[in-house]
Amino acid sequence: MKALTANEAKTHFGEMLMNAQQAPVQINKNGKPVAVLVSFDEYESIEAMKLSMLQYRAIKAKADIANQDTVDGESFFDELETGKHD
Repeated sequence: MKALTANEAKTHFGEMLMNAQQAPVQINKNGKPVAVLVSFDEYESIEAMKLSMLQYRAIKAKADIANQDTVDGESFFDELETGKHD
C-alpha cells in the first residue's frame, strides 16, 4: 500500500485520489498511520461485506435460539466486537 504524509496528501491531493482508485492509500501524520483512502467502490464493497456478516450472525443467532443453543448476551456482543466466534 502506498503511504503519504499528511502534508504530501494535501499538496498532491489530485494524484492521491487517482492512486486510491487503484489501491488504498495510507496517510501518516507524525510518522503514524491515521487514515486510509479507498475508492468509493472499495468502500461500498467493505460496507456490503460488513452488512452481510451482521445478517449472517443474526440468522445464526435466531437458529441458535430455536435450537436452545444460546450464550449470554455479553458473550454474544463480545464475539461481535472481536470478530471471533465458535
